Amino acid sequence: MTKTKKAPIFSRKLLAIPYALFLGIFVVMPLLIIVYYAFTDMDGAFTLENFKIFFSGSGGDSFFETARFKTIVQSFLISITSTLVCLLIAYPVAYIIANCKLKNKSGLLLLFIVPMWVNFVLRINALKEVLDWIGIYNKPQWNLFNTVLGMVYDFLPFMILPIYTTIIKLDKSHLEAALDLGATPVTAFLRVTLPLSKAGIMSGISMVFLPSMTNYVVSNYMTFNHTKIIGSFIDECFKNDLWNMGSVTALLLLTLMFLMTWATGGFNTESETNTRGTSLW
Repeated sequence: MTKTKKAPIFSRKLLAIPYALFLGIFVVMPLLIIVYYAFTDMDGAFTLENFKIFFSGSGGDSFFETARFKTIVQSFLISITSTLVCLLIAYPVAYIIANCKLKNKSGLLLLFIVPMWVNFVLRINALKEVLDWIGIYNKPQWNLFNTVLGMVYDFLPFMILPIYTTIIKLDKSHLEAALDLGATPVTAFLRVTLPLSKAGIMSGISMVFLPSMTNYVVSNYMTFNHTKIIGSFIDECFKNDLWNMGSVTALLLLTLMFLMTWATGGFNTESETNTRGTSLW
């Protein structure tokens, strides 16, 4: 009697090995390098002096002292403005698409997603050429406007998608109940729709606010390297051999990202999160 060969059994643990190796090499190891340089001095000894220098700005390095405060303030200004503009544009767009009478609503949504299929650098270059044709490119008085415009152009779909996903899954009976009880459409929207779509709004904010603080490719291209944000500041730190300061800045930014994700419920693994605009991500 011949024995039949059993087919190889691939468990979930075995299938997870390539993914674990990828995370270990390209995520964990770079993060450990950042942590190492953030907590060590030039001689490799453990120190917290790097954090003291970052918050006091008294590092004795002219580049770091002059660029730190201005870059941080400018980054927050650009990031907050870009996020607010994205929200003001994205919410009405998402609301209209979610409540339109068309059967194929995804077709309208696709209009905002299609530009994301084009290479990012090509899109920014195209926008730069448009601004140059208008006559406001590489003009000091337009640098902040051009940077915000580039950020909004780049990150607007990331604000629309989670808000749309949240609104499309709202229970319409809540809105109908509010209208039956005498609420006006405006009151029903402010008291029912807007609060129930808060999770999608927070998800969109977290996906626009922090990236717009670090995407220095946009600021460099849109202002001919005249506008600096935190991402470009970190890049300049490493270029000026300030690895410790660059690592501290990156680590603090990662911490801010973690806290914001936690505050907006990004780590919630409950099943109902699919109704809160996070299923796309």
